[in-house]
Amino acid sequence: MNDLGRSADTLSALQSLGITLPSPAYLLGAFVFGLIGFAAYRIGKSREAPWTRWLGVALMFYPYAVSNTQLMYAVGAALCLALYYTRSM
Repeated sequence: MNDLGRSADTLSALQSLGITLPSPAYLLGAFVFGLIGFAAYRIGKSREAPWTRWLGVALMFYPYAVSNTQLMYAVGAALCLALYYTRSM
């Protein structure tokens, strides 16, 4: 059996267990919000701004807890808005 056949068997076995691969939109959102979160964390740390730092941590790690793509974008947008409004704190 070639590698392509083994990959298809592995994928179908994972899907039978209820495990699905994330969509490209989900991966892009997780990467973008993680990058924004990392930048916010670094800025918050250098400016000694705890709200900015903790919002950055939340932006970096919440995609691991949210599996729905639309919900991930909604939560990410809300956290980015909170980051925007707390930038002067």
